[in-house]
Amino acid sequence: MRKPVQVFILMGQSNMLGFGKTGPLKGIAGDKYPYLVDDGGNWNVRKDVRNVFFSNGSLTTNDWMAVDNRNKFGPEIGIGNYLGHMIDAPVLILKSCVGNRALGWDLLPPSADGTGKDGRSYEGDSDYGDRKVSTQSKADKGGWYAGLQYDLDVGVAQDALEELSKYYPDATEYEVAGFFWWQGCSEGKGSVENYDKNLEYLFNDLKKEFNAPNAKFVCATLGEHDKDATLSQKMFNFADGNKDAGVFYSKPVSTGGSCGHYGGDPETYMNVGEGMGKLMVEMLSGR
Repeated sequence: MRKPVQVFILMGQSNMLGFGKTGPLKGIAGDKYPYLVDDGGNWNVRKDVRNVFFSNGSLTTNDWMAVDNRNKFGPEIGIGNYLGHMIDAPVLILKSCVGNRALGWDLLPPSADGTGKDGRSYEGDSDYGDRKVSTQSKADKGGWYAGLQYDLDVGVAQDALEELSKYYPDATEYEVAGFFWWQGCSEGKGSVENYDKNLEYLFNDLKKEFNAPNAKFVCATLGEHDKDATLSQKMFNFADGNKDAGVFYSKPVSTGGSCGHYGGDPETYMNVGEGMGKLMVEMLSGR
């Protein structure tokens, strides 16, 4: 605790939400992910990595990193364990997301201008730094609006960091070091053709929201997509133009597809999480 907590914010859609099954994972953990269990086959608990999860604005998890925090898990287990092992400081994994959302509509960031669904721009409050969404604000705008889920997911993460010790006991200082993004299969209701532009807007806006000008950004392709799939190409185009962003190619380590949540295959979520975590560490170390 002599160093500021290194905060990593996880956002996205159903892939990030996570449907990995913990039961089957326990049967293979000893061989494939031995750091997850002790010699007796019991789940390990990391006391240097905090696992906090808000789903659609509601707190779901606030505990030390362990597989049995929930019955289902996402890439945060692989990400958190990799970062915890490689970073010599306390780590906070702060996940804020829900399924069935699109970057080009529900999660459209504030600086997006004409790149959303049907040429829409962000329709919320564009001031940075204090993004709180209530039922009243939604009602004032006549219901759902472009960027509402962005406002909600970012807002609860900002609120959590304002009460840091509630989510990381005894912590007094933090630094937002990086962002992770894993989209689901709902971008069809957004704007696939502008996905690279919206990723750039997203990254730039998140750095402003969390006062993190030096933060890194890692996203992952959908598990069923080849590198030449349109959405994959958009991700790589975005990363190629931004030295602080990287893409993890998920297909070689995935089973099934994102629309079926990979059949709950735990190895898919673990492998993608480890891969995203490794890429983040490489970027933070300048490799």
